[in-house]
Parts: sequence; C-alpha cells; structure tokens
Amino acid sequence: QVQLVESGGGLVQAGGSLRLSCVASGRTFSMYVMGWFRQAPGKEREFVAAIRSRSGGSTYYADSVKGRFTISRDNAKNTVYLQMNSLKPEDTAVYYCASGDNLYKYDYWGQGTQVTVSS
Repeated sequence: QVQLVESGGGLVQAGGSLRLSCVASGRTFSMYVMGWFRQAPGKEREFVAAIRSRSGGSTYYADSVKGRFTISRDNAKNTVYLQMNSLKPEDTAVYYCASGDNLYKYDYWGQGTQVTVSS
C-alpha cells in the first residue's frame, strides 16, 4: 500500500521560512514524479512544484512561488522536500505531496500539512 506522509507545516511570520517533507512508502520512490500542491480555504487545489524521478531531476514551479520555493528529493530516503522562503500570507494553505507517473497525472496523495503565514 502506497503511503505519503507530510510534515513540517506550522505557523510562521511573513518573510519567514519553512521546510516541508514528504516520506513515501509502498512503491519504488525513485521511479516516480513527485509534486507539491496546496489548497487554501475556499479555493481549488493548485500546483506548486514538481520534480522528475531521478535525483537531481528537472524541477517545475508555479509562477507564484518561483524564486522563493525549492523542491528537491532524496531517493535514498524516499523523501521529497519543499523549502519555502520569503513566505507571504497568500501562501497560507494545506500543502499536499503527490506521486505520479508524469507531471500531469498523480495517483497517490498525502493527508496534507497546514502552513499558516501571518502578516
């Protein structure tokens, strides 16, 4: 059974930083694209960042986070990270990691971790 477990969320002031982690189990982690998505209250879930399967694989970002967030993965630890710097109140959301066959199709999701940025 595939499981994705996020951690690292919390409350931070605007301009601060957080690092989210997502540990995967139940499938060969290194073979799959990993992504981060977020959902703010009253809004649809949106793409944040993604990284291709191999270590050091290509990365992709939403325009809203480009230059502030960095996605990375450690295939030896079955873990994907999202380093979030220069956080803004509009980054407040539940953040989810996901695993999939390609950048556009994710078939497993974590339970989410709350990120709250105060102004």
